[in-house]
Amino acid sequence: MSSAAARRLPGLRHLPLLVVLAIVPPAHGDQAATPVKTDAATPCPSSIPELYDAVSPAVVSVTATAIDPREAADRVTRVAGSGVIIDSSGLIVTNSHVVFGRRAILVTLDDGTSVPARLVGTDPIFDVALLKISSPETKPLPFAVLGDSGRLRVGEEVFAIGNPFGLEQTLTRGIVSAVNRIVPGSTWSVREPMIQTDAAINHGSSGGPLVDRCGRVVGINTAILPDAQGIGFSIPIDLVRSLLPDLRDKGRVIRPWLGVQGQVLPQPVRTLFRTSPAEGLLVEVVESGSPAAGAGLRGGDLDVEVSGASYLLGGDIIAEMNGKKMGEPASAAAAIASLKIGEKSRITVVRGEETLVFQIPVVERPILPMDVPSGRTTAAAVHGPSAASRANLWRF
Repeated sequence: MSSAAARRLPGLRHLPLLVVLAIVPPAHGDQAATPVKTDAATPCPSSIPELYDAVSPAVVSVTATAIDPREAADRVTRVAGSGVIIDSSGLIVTNSHVVFGRRAILVTLDDGTSVPARLVGTDPIFDVALLKISSPETKPLPFAVLGDSGRLRVGEEVFAIGNPFGLEQTLTRGIVSAVNRIVPGSTWSVREPMIQTDAAINHGSSGGPLVDRCGRVVGINTAILPDAQGIGFSIPIDLVRSLLPDLRDKGRVIRPWLGVQGQVLPQPVRTLFRTSPAEGLLVEVVESGSPAAGAGLRGGDLDVEVSGASYLLGGDIIAEMNGKKMGEPASAAAAIASLKIGEKSRITVVRGEETLVFQIPVVERPILPMDVPSGRTTAAAVHGPSAASRANLWRF
């Protein structure tokens, strides 16, 4: 406070010195705030520089090379991203879009050492990949501690560490802007609730960690909205942790698949277009070569938009699946979640005035072309329709 301001507040100059000291902010601002401790044995870093020093040694640069024999001029494509070491044996978490389908993967450690990496497993749907490097004999590898993304609250301070545009070990700071955010345009069979943050995430940050004030990894940075400022997305670490056993043991995440894309039709839309009165999930697309296609399910052919929401009308309506009603998003989600590979799914379909029953085998979902968007080289730019326009789209 200036001396002039003090003069405008009679009596302020006469406050006891102890009280004045109690209200003066510390010299380093919020970096000197009282840390939150996870337990007595592992206190949080007392400042942001200490947090960076603790976490950044576990953050690596990931460079991958792809060779396309069909391209004579540009046969070799190199992509760059980030990753984080999660244990001393050399396991590294990064994004699938950085390493999927690549011929060679090179990891550069914090000390500048470059070592080849082996792809242990990848899941393009949730954009998570697991790499493995050899642990050096001279000293153990540093690794980051995985936190609990389920306890994150909007407004909490978070930090992103990565290699944006090749600028190694860059730290950016922000807050949790939202949790359980469905990325605009996403149409995954299993919804991926993201962490939204305003901590700067740029090209090259893909696969790097988002950490909390104690330096624990709460997310893996994956995507940005290209036409916005301060809107980035991170995969919750609880979701990543749930995928790790399958990635480590099987090299992939195994999911059931019928080959249907569709959404639940709200009653006002069914009334407006005078479609079948049956409640259920509208089949919009039947994927080629899928069990649903082999069974004869039919997709739509009339594209309409109502209040910003897009529908592909004219297809079958799934009224029940394995005895579960499909007329509400919650019940449809429960029915889809109950699918098991190797079993047959009993599906009741309304087609015009007919009611048909299908027994469709459930198989393992393959990697489909839409799972691997072309041109993903670093932090993925999210494009597509608004979240509201495809909010109830399911792919299973």
